Amino acid sequence: MTVRVVLVSPAMNAALREARFDGDAPLDRAGERSARAAAPAVPGAGLVLSGPSERCLGTAAALGLAAGPEPALTGWDLGRWSGRRLDEVGAAEPAAVAAWIGDPAAAPHGGESLRNLVERVGGWLDGAGAEGGSVLAVAEPAVVRAAVVHGLSLPPEAFWRLDVAPLVLTELSGRSGRWNVRLGRPLTVPQDS
Repeated sequence: MTVRVVLVSPAMNAALREARFDGDAPLDRAGERSARAAAPAVPGAGLVLSGPSERCLGTAAALGLAAGPEPALTGWDLGRWSGRRLDEVGAAEPAAVAAWIGDPAAAPHGGESLRNLVERVGGWLDGAGAEGGSVLAVAEPAVVRAAVVHGLSLPPEAFWRLDVAPLVLTELSGRSGRWNVRLGRPLTVPQDS
């Protein structure tokens, strides 16, 4: 059975602006305004979900979505690095950061490895495909990237080559083992000419 899964990356917040490993920071006012402005462009879906982070739930609410939190869409668990800036971690633990980026099975932060993230998100995606219909989910950028890696059967290292901007739609259509991906459609309302 074919399913359409549309993933919406959440709006900007202070942690993202600071290149901080999020640590569940909420939306700021600018992010909330951006999400409210984008609400009319949100496509409909039979099932609406959200990652359980404050940023995802806040984005879903600002978009006008009655989204239920989905634990499988939890952001990447970066253990003791959570809440810290990337440049701080890189300066304090350069070998650990190199291992984290270079080895998909590494989790020097004590959290989840990239391989585990892709497997977790891929399991959710394949399960969504078993139901058919359409799913809309607000999900952290790392979750969106992991879904694309899994959906296209890419090597985990490809994760680092994918960028996901705030309030962008990524659409996967198909079923377990056979996904097509439409990347990077901004969630914007067309302007009258």
